[in-house]
Amino acid sequence: MHKKYLQRLKSRRIKNWKDWKLWQKLLSILAVIILLTVGTMYGIARWYIASQNNTPITLGASFVPDYAQYLGVDPQETMQAMVTDLGVHDFRLTSYWGDIEPSQGVWDFSQLDWEFALANRTDSTISLSIGLRQPRWPECHLPDWVIGEPKSVWYPQLKTFMGKVIDRYKGNKALANYELENEYFLKVFGTCTDFSRERLIDELSLVKQKDPNHPVIISRSNNALGLPVGKPTPDIFGVSVYKRVYDETITHRYYEYPFPAWFYGFLAGGGEILTGKNMIIHELQAEPWPPGPLATATIAEQNKSMNAARLKARFQYGEATGIKTIYLWGSEWWYARLIKDHDPSVWNAAKSEFAAARASNAALEQRLHNSKSSKTNYQADSFFGSIYKN
Repeated sequence: MHKKYLQRLKSRRIKNWKDWKLWQKLLSILAVIILLTVGTMYGIARWYIASQNNTPITLGASFVPDYAQYLGVDPQETMQAMVTDLGVHDFRLTSYWGDIEPSQGVWDFSQLDWEFALANRTDSTISLSIGLRQPRWPECHLPDWVIGEPKSVWYPQLKTFMGKVIDRYKGNKALANYELENEYFLKVFGTCTDFSRERLIDELSLVKQKDPNHPVIISRSNNALGLPVGKPTPDIFGVSVYKRVYDETITHRYYEYPFPAWFYGFLAGGGEILTGKNMIIHELQAEPWPPGPLATATIAEQNKSMNAARLKARFQYGEATGIKTIYLWGSEWWYARLIKDHDPSVWNAAKSEFAAARASNAALEQRLHNSKSSKTNYQADSFFGSIYKN
């Protein structure tokens, strides 16, 4: 009786599936594919996050002197405060072509030299952005004297400029790595016009030829889907992470990107599986993205996309990805808010998070030390126990 019931049930299931309309079948198949895809992504993310449990976290910050000036604070005072008060010792710095070679063959490294000198005095490290496209608007920082020139003219000049930068700093002990052409393939943001893969490949070859001893990072654009499997292959991949921005094109409202933290763990883990290369967060949004210029936005408007509470949550979101090297984006704004607006809330929030990271690393170091000591003692006890028995 039970056997006949199961046969009828099986027959009914087959009949029901055969009776389904095409669109119902397609939707069911699509649902299964989505579940399998998301499940695989989540599994890779959990594997990656677990694999990083015993890796100390490196919290750094991007710093752009031009942007500090734009916000109305002194650049050198800002970076000095980041070191002495916040405890930042890992910096992502820029080398804008327009600033360093304002006229053809006329070089001014004074500001960047000062930044490297400060890093050396305070045992800090530098991830140096090089190339045409570097962090902050307008993204591609050409000097006035090459604007409007064809690529056949400006590209050889760019390579000369890059060579000058590399030669000047490749022997500096503060230099940790280079970031080559920030978010190179992002076409919808900035004033850049050339996105040829051949140029990026050629520039990576140039950097490696000039300085084979320092790793090169290539960063992907914000929240892009897919994994970086095309050429060129850097030593380290970088990713930008933005969470809350103002949409000025369609909705004209603040928009929260829906990606959970583990999504970036999947990008890092999937990239490591495919390429064997690690991934860092080279740009974690930690400043407002208001409608219009940030320098003229009111405190109330700034708080709609970033305030002290959101900033603390952003630190925690970055750490939840499992990616252990994170550079925060917005330090110049933290200081401007402190000095110009007399509001220490975001500065103090950042300060507490950098202190928490140091405490977490100290606890991890102690735990690993205790684990190593316990293992050594166990091996010694086993050794001497075997001697005693013999």
